Amino acid sequence: MPQLLHFAIDMFRLCLWLVLLAAVFVPLERLFAVRPERLWRRQIAVDLGYYFLSSLLPAVIIALPMALFATALNHVLPAASASWALTLPLWLRFCLAMVVAECGAYWGHRWSHHSPLLWRFHAVHHSAEHMDWLVNTRAHPVDMVFIRLCALMPLYALGLAQPIAGAGAALPIIVAIVTTFWGFFVHANVRWRYGVLEQVFAGPAFHHWHHSRHDHINRNYSTMFPWMDRLFGTLHLPAAWPSGYGIETPMPQSLAGQLLEPLVAPRRLGHVPDRDGGPLPRPRPLSPPAN
Repeated sequence: MPQLLHFAIDMFRLCLWLVLLAAVFVPLERLFAVRPERLWRRQIAVDLGYYFLSSLLPAVIIALPMALFATALNHVLPAASASWALTLPLWLRFCLAMVVAECGAYWGHRWSHHSPLLWRFHAVHHSAEHMDWLVNTRAHPVDMVFIRLCALMPLYALGLAQPIAGAGAALPIIVAIVTTFWGFFVHANVRWRYGVLEQVFAGPAFHHWHHSRHDHINRNYSTMFPWMDRLFGTLHLPAAWPSGYGIETPMPQSLAGQLLEPLVAPRRLGHVPDRDGGPLPRPRPLSPPAN
C-alpha cells in the first residue's frame, strides 16, 4: 500500500506539471510557431507516454548508482576536497554546478552520437519528425540515464554536490529542474530569436538545428550554453531554420516498438558512418567537420 500511495502521488504530481507546462507552451506554440502544427498531432500519444516514462523510470534506475558513487567519493576524497564548495556563496555554487553539469552532459550527449552502442538508444530521441515542447521527454530510458549520469557525476566528484542532507544535497535537484525546464523550451515550436544572447543561452533555433534531418545533427550538443559548443568546435547557429527533422530510418510507431528497437535491431541502429558516407538505410548522424 505505501508503494501504491507513493506511485499515485507521483502520477498526480506529473499530471499537474503536464498541465502547467501545456498552459505555458501550447499558447506560445500557437502564437509563435516556426511551423504550424496540429495540437493533437500524430505520435502525441507516444510522446505523452514518454513524458510519464521518462519522469518515473530513470529516477528509479539512477538512484542506486548515484548513491554508491557519491558514498564512495565521500570515503575516498579528503574532507577538504568534499567541502570546499560549501564555503562559496550559494549563487556562485549554483553557477559552477550549472557549468559543470552542462559540460558533463555535453560530452555524454556527444558520445551518444559517436558511439554505435549509445546511438542505438539516442536515435529514439532524434526519430521525432516534428519539434515541440513535448519532444523533450521522448527518450529511451537507457539514453536518458546515461546522459544524466554524465551530468551528475562531475558534481559529486568536484564536491559541488554532497551525498548527505544539506545544501550540497539539494543542488543536483535544482540543476535538474532548471535544465529540464530549459529542455522543454529549446524543443518548443517557437520562432523566438534574441540576437547576441543566443550565443550565451540556448534558444529553440539552436536545438532545432541539432534535430535537423541532415548535416547538422552532430552539432549543438549543449542544453543551455551555446558557448560550450563554440569552445569544443560544434556550434552551428545560422539565421535560418532547419528544413526538416528526424533520422533516415523510420522508427516503429508504437511506444513499445520504439523501446525495443535498439535491442532487436542493433545492426540497423548501431552504425555511425563516416562523415562522407552516402545515404544509408539507417539513422545517420554525421561526424563533425574537422576544426
